Amino acid sequence: LDSPSCWGWSHAGRARLYPRLIQRVPCRLVTPDALVYRDVAGRLFGKPSVSSHPLPEFLEGCPMPTYCLNPHGVTALKKILICVGTLFPDITHSPLLPALAALLLHYSEDEAQCFESVSRLIASNAPHAGYIDQSFLAHQASCMTFGDLANKHCPAAHKLIASAAENVLEVYSEWLSWLFPGLPFGYAVRVLDVFLLEGQKVLYRIALALLKQFRLSVAPAGLQGSDIKAELQAFVRNIAQHVSVDKLLERAFGIRLFSRKEIWLLQMANRKALMERGITVVQKRPSFHLAVDMQNFSSSIVTAQEMRLVWSWIPERFSLFPPLLLFSTSEDGCSLQRFYTCCEGYEPTVLLIKTTEGEVCGAFLSSDWSERKKSGATSGFFGTGECFVRPEAERYEWVFIKKPELAKAVPRSPSPAPEARLGPSRDSRSSSRLSPFLAVRHFLLPSKTASMFMSGSRDGIVIGGGGGQALSLDASLLWGHTEHCETFDNPPLCQENFQVQLLEVWGFQSA
Repeated sequence: LDSPSCWGWSHAGRARLYPRLIQRVPCRLVTPDALVYRDVAGRLFGKPSVSSHPLPEFLEGCPMPTYCLNPHGVTALKKILICVGTLFPDITHSPLLPALAALLLHYSEDEAQCFESVSRLIASNAPHAGYIDQSFLAHQASCMTFGDLANKHCPAAHKLIASAAENVLEVYSEWLSWLFPGLPFGYAVRVLDVFLLEGQKVLYRIALALLKQFRLSVAPAGLQGSDIKAELQAFVRNIAQHVSVDKLLERAFGIRLFSRKEIWLLQMANRKALMERGITVVQKRPSFHLAVDMQNFSSSIVTAQEMRLVWSWIPERFSLFPPLLLFSTSEDGCSLQRFYTCCEGYEPTVLLIKTTEGEVCGAFLSSDWSERKKSGATSGFFGTGECFVRPEAERYEWVFIKKPELAKAVPRSPSPAPEARLGPSRDSRSSSRLSPFLAVRHFLLPSKTASMFMSGSRDGIVIGGGGGQALSLDASLLWGHTEHCETFDNPPLCQENFQVQLLEVWGFQSA
Protein backbone atom coordinates (compact mmCIF):
# COMPACT_ATOMS: atom_id res chain seq x y z
CA LEU A 1 0.00 0.00 0.00
CA ASP A 2 2.99 2.33 0.23
CA SER A 3 6.36 3.11 -1.27
CA PRO A 4 9.36 1.27 0.28
CA SER A 5 11.28 4.54 0.53
CA CYS A 6 8.77 5.88 3.03
CA TRP A 7 9.45 3.57 5.95
CA GLY A 8 12.52 2.75 7.98
CA TRP A 9 14.09 -0.54 8.96
CA SER A 10 11.40 -1.13 11.58
CA HIS A 11 8.44 -1.32 9.17
CA ALA A 12 8.03 -5.06 9.72
CA GLY A 13 8.41 -4.57 13.47
CA ARG A 14 5.63 -1.99 13.53
CA ALA A 15 3.41 -4.25 11.44
CA ARG A 16 3.75 -6.88 14.19
CA LEU A 17 3.65 -4.52 17.16
CA TYR A 18 0.78 -2.16 16.31
CA PRO A 19 -2.00 -4.80 16.25
CA ARG A 20 -0.75 -6.18 19.58
CA LEU A 21 -0.73 -2.74 21.19
CA ILE A 22 -4.20 -1.96 19.90
CA GLN A 23 -5.58 -5.31 21.04
CA ARG A 24 -4.61 -4.29 24.58
CA VAL A 25 -6.80 -1.17 24.44
CA PRO A 26 -9.90 -1.74 26.62
CA CYS A 27 -13.01 -1.27 24.48
CA ARG A 28 -16.77 -1.24 24.67
CA LEU A 29 -18.26 -4.74 24.73
CA VAL A 30 -19.57 -4.58 21.15
CA THR A 31 -16.82 -3.20 18.92
CA PRO A 32 -16.87 -3.86 15.15
CA ASP A 33 -13.92 -6.01 14.05
CA ALA A 34 -12.34 -7.22 10.79
CA LEU A 35 -15.14 -9.74 10.14
CA VAL A 36 -17.80 -7.06 10.54
CA TYR A 37 -15.83 -4.81 8.16
CA ARG A 38 -15.66 -7.47 5.44
CA ASP A 39 -19.38 -8.05 5.74
CA VAL A 40 -20.34 -4.36 5.68
CA ALA A 41 -17.81 -3.44 2.96
CA GLY A 42 -19.05 -6.32 0.82
CA ARG A 43 -22.63 -5.11 1.09
CA LEU A 44 -21.75 -1.43 0.63
CA PHE A 45 -19.30 -1.58 -2.24
CA GLY A 46 -19.66 -4.89 -4.07
CA LYS A 47 -16.94 -4.12 -6.58
CA PRO A 48 -13.76 -2.38 -5.39
CA SER A 49 -14.75 1.06 -6.77
CA VAL A 50 -15.91 3.53 -4.11
CA SER A 51 -16.13 6.64 -6.28
CA SER A 52 -19.92 6.69 -6.08
CA HIS A 53 -19.92 6.71 -2.27
CA PRO A 54 -19.53 10.08 -0.49
CA LEU A 55 -17.25 10.34 2.52
CA PRO A 56 -19.03 10.61 5.90
CA GLU A 57 -20.32 14.04 6.91
CA PHE A 58 -18.12 14.08 10.01
CA LEU A 59 -15.05 14.51 7.76
CA GLU A 60 -16.31 17.80 6.32
CA GLY A 61 -13.54 20.35 6.69
CA CYS A 62 -11.08 17.78 8.08
CA PRO A 63 -7.66 17.28 6.44
CA MET A 64 -7.38 14.06 4.39
CA PRO A 65 -3.68 13.11 4.31
CA THR A 66 -2.71 9.97 2.40
CA TYR A 67 0.92 9.65 3.59
CA CYS A 68 2.38 8.21 0.37
CA LEU A 69 -0.40 5.62 -0.10
CA ASN A 70 -0.64 4.45 -3.71
CA PRO A 71 -4.02 4.69 -5.56
CA HIS A 72 -5.09 1.26 -4.26
CA GLY A 73 -4.23 2.39 -0.71
CA VAL A 74 -6.18 5.64 -1.11
CA THR A 75 -9.23 3.63 -2.23
CA ALA A 76 -8.85 1.33 0.80
CA LEU A 77 -8.60 4.38 3.09
CA LYS A 78 -11.87 5.80 1.72
CA LYS A 79 -13.63 2.45 2.20
CA ILE A 80 -12.45 2.27 5.81
CA LEU A 81 -13.68 5.81 6.56
CA ILE A 82 -17.06 5.17 4.90
CA CYS A 83 -17.51 2.00 6.98
CA VAL A 84 -16.53 3.92 10.13
CA GLY A 85 -19.28 6.43 9.29
CA THR A 86 -21.78 3.58 8.83
CA LEU A 87 -20.88 1.64 11.98
CA PHE A 88 -20.25 4.64 14.26
CA PRO A 89 -23.16 6.97 13.44
CA ASP A 90 -22.63 9.03 16.62
CA ILE A 91 -19.34 10.51 15.32
CA THR A 92 -20.02 14.10 14.24
CA HIS A 93 -16.51 15.59 13.98
CA SER A 94 -13.12 13.85 14.07
CA PRO A 95 -10.10 15.64 12.51
CA LEU A 96 -7.60 13.01 13.71
CA LEU A 97 -9.37 9.96 12.27
CA PRO A 98 -8.32 10.19 8.56
CA ALA A 99 -4.62 10.66 9.36
CA LEU A 100 -4.69 7.85 11.92
CA ALA A 101 -6.34 5.45 9.47
CA ALA A 102 -3.89 6.38 6.68
CA LEU A 103 -0.86 5.77 8.91
CA LEU A 104 -2.19 2.49 10.32
CA LEU A 105 -2.95 1.26 6.80
CA HIS A 106 0.78 1.25 6.06
CA TYR A 107 1.33 -1.28 8.83
CA SER A 108 -1.78 -3.46 8.48
CA GLU A 109 -2.13 -6.83 6.74
CA ASP A 110 -5.14 -5.52 4.83
CA GLU A 111 -7.85 -2.88 5.09
CA ALA A 112 -9.98 -5.12 7.35
CA GLN A 113 -7.23 -5.27 9.98
CA CYS A 114 -6.73 -1.50 9.67
CA PHE A 115 -10.46 -0.95 10.21
CA GLU A 116 -10.39 -3.14 13.33
CA SER A 117 -7.48 -1.11 14.73
CA VAL A 118 -9.24 2.19 14.09
CA SER A 119 -12.47 0.77 15.49
CA ARG A 120 -10.83 -0.24 18.77
CA LEU A 121 -9.28 3.21 19.20
CA ILE A 122 -12.68 4.83 18.58
CA ALA A 123 -14.41 2.48 21.03
CA SER A 124 -11.75 2.74 23.76
CA ASN A 125 -13.15 3.10 27.25
CA ALA A 126 -9.81 3.35 29.04
CA PRO A 127 -10.19 5.70 32.03
CA HIS A 128 -8.81 9.21 31.36
CA ALA A 129 -6.92 7.99 28.26
CA GLY A 130 -9.02 8.63 25.18
CA TYR A 131 -7.54 8.33 21.70
CA ILE A 132 -9.88 10.02 19.22
CA ASP A 133 -12.22 12.99 19.74
CA GLN A 134 -15.54 12.23 18.05
CA SER A 135 -17.51 15.50 18.24
CA PHE A 136 -16.83 19.19 17.73
CA LEU A 137 -17.52 19.67 21.45
CA ALA A 138 -14.83 17.14 22.43
CA HIS A 139 -12.37 18.45 19.84
CA GLN A 140 -12.84 22.08 20.89
CA ALA A 141 -12.46 21.12 24.56
CA SER A 142 -9.14 19.45 23.62
CA CYS A 143 -8.07 22.64 21.81
CA MET A 144 -8.88 24.70 24.90
CA THR A 145 -7.00 22.22 27.08
CA PHE A 146 -3.97 22.54 24.81
CA GLY A 147 -4.28 26.32 25.17
CA ASP A 148 -4.28 25.96 28.96
CA LEU A 149 -1.21 23.73 28.83
CA ALA A 150 0.60 26.08 26.43
CA ASN A 151 -0.21 28.96 28.76
CA LYS A 152 1.44 27.07 31.63
CA HIS A 153 4.33 25.27 29.93
CA CYS A 154 5.26 27.59 27.02
CA PRO A 155 4.82 31.10 28.46
CA ALA A 156 7.28 32.75 26.03
CA ALA A 157 5.63 31.18 22.97
CA HIS A 158 2.16 31.90 24.37
CA LYS A 159 3.00 35.56 24.87
CA LEU A 160 4.40 35.74 21.33
CA ILE A 161 1.19 34.28 19.87
CA ALA A 162 -1.04 36.48 22.05
CA SER A 163 0.79 39.58 20.79
CA ALA A 164 0.51 38.53 17.11
CA ALA A 165 -2.94 36.92 16.88
CA GLU A 166 -6.35 38.51 17.26
CA ASN A 167 -7.73 35.22 18.56
CA VAL A 168 -5.33 32.96 20.48
CA LEU A 169 -7.86 30.11 20.75
CA GLU A 170 -8.20 30.09 16.96
CA VAL A 171 -4.44 29.48 16.68
CA TYR A 172 -4.53 26.70 19.27
CA SER A 173 -7.56 25.16 17.55
CA GLU A 174 -5.12 23.95 14.89
CA TRP A 175 -2.75 22.24 17.34
CA LEU A 176 -3.68 18.73 16.21
CA SER A 177 -3.05 19.57 12.56
CA TRP A 178 0.53 20.56 13.48
CA LEU A 179 1.06 16.85 14.15
CA PHE A 180 -1.29 15.22 11.61
CA PRO A 181 -0.92 15.98 8.73
CA GLY A 182 1.62 18.74 9.52
CA LEU A 183 4.64 16.62 10.41
CA PRO A 184 6.57 14.74 7.70
CA PHE A 185 5.83 11.02 7.40
CA GLY A 186 8.96 9.89 9.30
CA TYR A 187 8.08 12.12 12.25
CA ALA A 188 4.37 11.26 12.15
CA VAL A 189 5.11 7.54 12.45
CA ARG A 190 7.31 8.07 15.49
CA VAL A 191 4.50 10.12 17.07
CA LEU A 192 2.10 7.27 16.27
CA ASP A 193 4.41 4.84 18.12
CA VAL A 194 4.08 6.69 21.41
CA PHE A 195 0.43 7.66 20.81
CA LEU A 196 -0.58 3.98 20.70
CA LEU A 197 1.25 3.46 23.99
CA GLU A 198 0.12 6.58 25.85
CA GLY A 199 -3.04 8.00 24.28
CA GLN A 200 -3.88 11.65 23.70
CA LYS A 201 -1.66 13.00 26.47
CA VAL A 202 1.43 12.33 24.38
CA LEU A 203 0.03 14.44 21.52
CA TYR A 204 -0.18 17.39 23.93
CA ARG A 205 3.44 16.79 24.89
CA ILE A 206 4.71 16.78 21.32
CA ALA A 207 2.64 19.79 20.25
CA LEU A 208 4.01 21.72 23.25
CA ALA A 209 7.55 20.73 22.28
CA LEU A 210 6.84 21.98 18.73
CA LEU A 211 5.53 25.26 20.13
CA LYS A 212 8.66 25.74 22.25
CA GLN A 213 10.86 24.97 19.23
CA PHE A 214 8.84 27.39 17.07
CA ARG A 215 9.47 30.17 19.58
CA LEU A 216 13.22 29.53 19.33
CA SER A 217 13.07 29.78 15.53
CA VAL A 218 11.29 33.15 15.44
CA ALA A 219 13.43 36.17 14.60
CA PRO A 220 13.97 38.72 17.41
CA ALA A 221 11.61 41.13 15.60
CA GLY A 222 8.76 38.74 16.39
CA LEU A 223 5.67 38.00 14.31
CA GLN A 224 4.06 41.42 13.85
CA GLY A 225 2.06 41.53 10.64
CA SER A 226 2.53 37.86 9.78
CA ASP A 227 -0.04 35.07 9.55
CA ILE A 228 0.80 33.16 12.73
CA LYS A 229 -1.23 30.08 11.72
CA ALA A 230 0.53 29.84 8.35
CA GLU A 231 3.92 30.39 10.05
CA LEU A 232 3.28 27.50 12.44
CA GLN A 233 2.13 25.15 9.66
CA ALA A 234 5.20 26.01 7.56
CA PHE A 235 7.43 25.46 10.57
CA VAL A 236 6.14 21.94 11.29
CA ARG A 237 6.32 20.99 7.60
CA ASN A 238 10.01 21.90 7.68
CA ILE A 239 10.67 20.59 11.19
CA ALA A 240 13.66 18.51 10.02
CA GLN A 241 15.55 21.76 9.44
CA HIS A 242 15.16 22.65 13.12
CA VAL A 243 15.24 19.48 15.23
CA SER A 244 15.57 15.71 14.75
CA VAL A 245 12.65 13.47 15.64
CA ASP A 246 14.65 11.91 18.49
CA LYS A 247 15.43 15.31 19.99
CA LEU A 248 11.82 16.44 19.55
CA LEU A 249 10.53 13.40 21.46
CA GLU A 250 13.19 13.85 24.13
CA ARG A 251 12.08 17.44 24.67
CA ALA A 252 8.42 16.43 24.64
CA PHE A 253 8.93 13.90 27.42
CA GLY A 254 10.98 16.43 29.37
CA ILE A 255 7.84 18.55 29.86
CA ARG A 256 6.35 17.93 33.31
CA LEU A 257 2.64 17.62 32.55
CA PHE A 258 -0.14 16.87 34.99
CA SER A 259 -1.43 13.29 35.19
CA ARG A 260 -3.88 11.85 32.64
CA LYS A 261 -6.63 12.16 35.23
CA GLU A 262 -5.92 15.82 35.91
CA ILE A 263 -5.81 16.63 32.19
CA TRP A 264 -9.12 14.78 31.83
CA LEU A 265 -10.60 16.91 34.63
CA LEU A 266 -9.44 20.03 32.80
CA GLN A 267 -11.02 18.77 29.56
CA MET A 268 -14.29 18.18 31.41
CA ALA A 269 -14.13 21.74 32.78
CA ASN A 270 -13.55 23.12 29.26
CA ARG A 271 -16.34 20.96 27.88
CA LYS A 272 -18.70 22.34 30.52
CA ALA A 273 -17.80 25.92 29.57
CA LEU A 274 -18.43 25.20 25.89
CA MET A 275 -21.83 23.74 26.71
CA GLU A 276 -22.62 26.93 28.64
CA ARG A 277 -21.83 28.80 25.42
CA GLY A 278 -24.34 26.62 23.58
CA ILE A 279 -22.04 24.07 21.89
CA THR A 280 -23.74 20.65 21.74
CA VAL A 281 -22.46 17.11 21.21
CA VAL A 282 -24.14 16.85 17.80
CA GLN A 283 -22.90 20.22 16.56
CA LYS A 284 -20.42 20.08 13.67
CA ARG A 285 -19.21 23.68 13.75
CA PRO A 286 -19.77 26.65 16.08
CA SER A 287 -22.74 28.76 15.05
CA PHE A 288 -21.04 31.86 16.48
CA HIS A 289 -17.55 33.20 17.17
CA LEU A 290 -16.14 31.67 20.35
CA ALA A 291 -13.63 34.43 21.03
CA VAL A 292 -14.49 37.32 23.32
CA ASP A 293 -14.94 40.63 21.49
CA MET A 294 -12.98 43.32 23.33
CA GLN A 295 -14.16 46.14 21.02
CA ASN A 296 -16.73 47.38 23.54
CA PHE A 297 -14.50 46.81 26.57
CA SER A 298 -14.02 49.95 28.65
CA SER A 299 -11.81 50.21 31.72
CA SER A 300 -10.33 53.21 33.51
CA ILE A 301 -7.16 51.20 34.22
CA VAL A 302 -6.23 49.12 31.15
CA THR A 303 -6.84 49.35 27.40
CA ALA A 304 -8.74 46.72 25.41
CA GLN A 305 -5.38 45.50 24.01
CA GLU A 306 -3.95 45.12 27.52
CA MET A 307 -7.07 43.30 28.70
CA ARG A 308 -6.78 40.96 25.71
CA LEU A 309 -3.32 39.97 26.98
CA VAL A 310 -4.75 39.32 30.47
CA TRP A 311 -7.56 37.28 28.88
CA SER A 312 -4.94 35.17 27.06
CA TRP A 313 -3.42 34.21 30.41
CA ILE A 314 -6.55 33.01 32.18
CA PRO A 315 -7.81 29.41 31.86
CA GLU A 316 -9.49 28.81 28.49
CA ARG A 317 -12.83 27.82 30.01
CA PHE A 318 -13.25 31.33 31.43
CA SER A 319 -11.79 33.29 28.52
CA LEU A 320 -14.81 32.19 26.46
CA PHE A 321 -16.93 34.63 28.47
CA PRO A 322 -16.84 38.43 28.15
CA PRO A 323 -15.59 40.55 31.07
CA LEU A 324 -18.21 42.01 33.39
CA LEU A 325 -17.35 44.94 35.67
CA LEU A 326 -18.33 43.97 39.23
CA PHE A 327 -16.75 46.72 41.31
CA SER A 328 -15.00 50.02 40.72
CA THR A 329 -13.81 52.52 43.33
CA SER A 330 -14.75 55.33 40.92
CA GLU A 331 -18.38 54.15 40.87
CA ASP A 332 -18.83 52.18 44.11
CA GLY A 333 -16.56 54.13 46.46
CA CYS A 334 -13.61 53.04 48.58
CA SER A 335 -15.46 50.56 50.77
CA LEU A 336 -14.19 47.08 51.57
CA GLN A 337 -17.67 45.93 52.56
CA ARG A 338 -19.03 47.16 49.24
CA PHE A 339 -16.14 45.35 47.50
CA TYR A 340 -17.18 42.06 49.14
CA THR A 341 -20.89 42.62 48.42
CA CYS A 342 -20.27 43.27 44.72
CA CYS A 343 -17.78 40.42 44.22
CA GLU A 344 -19.34 37.61 46.25
CA GLY A 345 -21.03 34.97 44.14
CA TYR A 346 -18.54 35.34 41.28
CA GLU A 347 -15.58 33.13 40.59
CA PRO A 348 -13.07 33.64 39.18
CA THR A 349 -12.37 37.38 39.19
CA VAL A 350 -9.67 39.71 37.84
CA LEU A 351 -8.43 42.47 40.17
CA LEU A 352 -6.87 45.58 38.55
CA ILE A 353 -5.13 48.39 40.47
CA LYS A 354 -3.74 51.71 39.25
CA THR A 355 -1.57 53.58 41.74
CA THR A 356 -1.28 57.35 42.12
CA GLU A 357 2.17 56.96 40.49
CA GLY A 358 0.50 55.53 37.36
CA GLU A 359 1.73 51.97 37.90
CA VAL A 360 -0.67 49.09 37.09
CA CYS A 361 -0.78 45.69 38.77
CA GLY A 362 -3.37 43.09 39.74
CA ALA A 363 -4.26 39.44 40.10
CA PHE A 364 -6.37 36.61 38.70
CA LEU A 365 -8.27 35.09 41.64
CA SER A 366 -9.76 31.64 41.19
CA SER A 367 -12.17 31.55 44.13
CA ASP A 368 -15.27 33.37 45.34
CA TRP A 369 -14.51 35.98 48.01
CA SER A 370 -17.32 34.45 50.11
CA GLU A 371 -14.89 31.58 50.84
CA ARG A 372 -13.30 33.88 53.45
CA LYS A 373 -16.34 33.35 55.70
CA LYS A 374 -15.43 29.69 56.16
CA SER A 375 -12.39 30.79 58.19
CA GLY A 376 -14.60 32.22 60.93
CA ALA A 377 -12.87 34.93 62.90
CA THR A 378 -9.45 34.09 61.47
CA SER A 379 -8.27 35.47 58.16
CA GLY A 380 -7.40 32.11 56.60
CA PHE A 381 -6.16 31.66 53.05
CA PHE A 382 -8.16 30.01 50.27
CA GLY A 383 -8.01 29.76 46.47
CA THR A 384 -6.25 27.39 44.07
CA GLY A 385 -3.07 27.14 42.02
CA GLU A 386 -4.73 28.85 39.07
CA CYS A 387 -4.33 32.21 40.82
CA PHE A 388 -1.59 34.52 39.57
CA VAL A 389 -0.37 38.07 40.18
CA ARG A 390 0.70 40.54 37.52
CA PRO A 391 2.94 43.60 37.47
CA GLU A 392 2.25 45.51 34.22
CA ALA A 393 2.55 43.04 31.26
CA GLU A 394 4.06 40.10 33.16
CA ARG A 395 2.59 37.44 35.43
CA TYR A 396 3.77 35.28 38.32
CA GLU A 397 1.99 31.97 38.81
CA TRP A 398 1.90 29.52 41.68
CA VAL A 399 5.46 28.45 42.41
CA PHE A 400 4.60 24.74 41.94
CA ILE A 401 3.66 25.28 38.29
CA LYS A 402 7.20 26.43 37.53
CA LYS A 403 8.84 24.00 39.98
CA PRO A 404 6.64 20.87 40.17
CA GLU A 405 9.54 18.93 41.65
CA LEU A 406 8.94 20.79 44.93
CA ALA A 407 5.72 18.86 45.52
CA LYS A 408 4.39 15.40 44.94
CA ALA A 409 0.88 14.61 43.77
CA VAL A 410 -1.20 12.69 46.27
CA PRO A 411 -3.69 9.91 45.43
CA ARG A 412 -7.21 11.25 45.11
CA SER A 413 -10.69 9.89 45.34
CA PRO A 414 -12.64 9.02 42.18
CA SER A 415 -13.25 11.88 39.73
CA PRO A 416 -16.29 14.08 40.24
CA ALA A 417 -19.13 13.62 37.79
CA PRO A 418 -18.82 15.74 34.63
CA GLU A 419 -22.05 17.44 35.67
CA ALA A 420 -20.30 19.01 38.66
CA ARG A 421 -20.19 22.79 38.32
CA LEU A 422 -17.03 23.85 36.52
CA GLY A 423 -17.94 27.06 34.74
CA PRO A 424 -18.41 30.66 35.88
CA SER A 425 -21.53 31.16 37.94
CA ARG A 426 -23.02 33.09 40.81
CA ASP A 427 -23.18 29.81 42.72
CA SER A 428 -20.65 30.01 45.55
CA ARG A 429 -20.02 26.35 46.22
CA SER A 430 -16.48 25.10 46.83
CA SER A 431 -13.96 26.31 44.26
CA SER A 432 -12.21 22.90 44.37
CA ARG A 433 -14.65 21.93 41.62
CA LEU A 434 -13.69 25.02 39.67
CA SER A 435 -9.95 24.22 39.59
CA PRO A 436 -9.87 20.46 40.19
CA PHE A 437 -6.34 19.88 38.94
CA LEU A 438 -4.75 22.70 40.96
CA ALA A 439 -6.49 22.39 44.31
CA VAL A 440 -3.96 22.35 47.16
CA ARG A 441 -5.29 19.05 48.51
CA HIS A 442 -3.84 17.34 45.43
CA PHE A 443 -0.24 18.08 46.42
CA LEU A 444 2.13 17.10 49.19
CA LEU A 445 3.61 20.51 49.88
CA PRO A 446 6.84 21.01 51.84
CA SER A 447 5.36 24.15 53.43
CA LYS A 448 1.91 25.68 53.79
CA THR A 449 3.42 29.11 53.19
CA ALA A 450 3.75 28.21 49.49
CA SER A 451 -0.01 27.83 49.00
CA MET A 452 -1.37 31.07 50.46
CA PHE A 453 -3.38 32.41 47.52
CA MET A 454 -5.98 34.88 48.79
CA SER A 455 -7.39 36.03 52.10
CA GLY A 456 -9.98 38.57 53.20
CA SER A 457 -11.12 40.02 56.51
CA ARG A 458 -12.71 43.23 57.78
CA ASP A 459 -9.21 44.73 57.97
CA GLY A 460 -8.34 44.27 54.29
CA ILE A 461 -7.40 41.75 51.62
CA VAL A 462 -4.17 39.83 51.01
CA ILE A 463 -3.09 38.06 47.83
CA GLY A 464 -0.10 35.74 48.02
CA GLY A 465 1.62 34.87 51.28
CA GLY A 466 4.63 33.17 52.80
CA GLY A 467 7.63 35.29 53.77
CA GLY A 468 5.75 38.38 52.61
CA GLN A 469 2.59 39.40 50.79
CA ALA A 470 2.44 39.80 47.02
CA LEU A 471 -0.37 42.33 47.36
CA SER A 472 -2.24 43.70 50.36
CA LEU A 473 -4.84 46.44 50.66
CA ASP A 474 -6.23 48.08 53.78
CA ALA A 475 -9.93 48.39 54.66
CA SER A 476 -10.18 51.79 52.95
CA LEU A 477 -8.92 50.30 49.66
CA LEU A 478 -6.70 53.39 49.45
CA TRP A 479 -3.36 52.12 50.71
CA GLY A 480 -1.46 49.04 49.66
CA HIS A 481 1.79 47.17 49.98
CA THR A 482 3.61 44.68 47.73
CA GLU A 483 6.65 42.46 48.25
CA HIS A 484 8.07 39.05 47.38
CA CYS A 485 6.08 36.04 48.60
CA GLU A 486 6.72 32.30 48.53
CA THR A 487 3.39 31.36 46.92
CA PHE A 488 4.09 33.19 43.64
CA ASP A 489 7.88 33.76 43.96
CA ASN A 490 7.26 37.26 42.63
CA PRO A 491 9.15 40.56 42.87
CA PRO A 492 7.21 43.58 44.19
CA LEU A 493 4.42 44.26 41.69
CA CYS A 494 4.96 48.06 41.81
CA GLN A 495 6.40 50.55 44.30
CA GLU A 496 6.38 48.65 47.61
CA ASN A 497 4.13 51.09 49.50
CA PHE A 498 1.56 52.66 47.24
CA GLN A 499 -1.64 54.69 47.20
CA VAL A 500 -4.56 53.42 45.11
CA GLN A 501 -5.88 55.79 42.47
CA LEU A 502 -8.36 53.31 40.94
CA LEU A 503 -9.38 49.73 41.65
CA GLU A 504 -11.59 47.51 39.47
CA VAL A 505 -12.81 43.93 39.78
CA TRP A 506 -13.95 42.09 36.67
CA GLY A 507 -15.99 38.90 36.58
CA PHE A 508 -17.10 36.65 33.71
CA GLN A 509 -20.47 37.13 32.09
CA SER A 510 -22.20 33.77 31.65
CA ALA A 511 -24.18 33.06 28.50
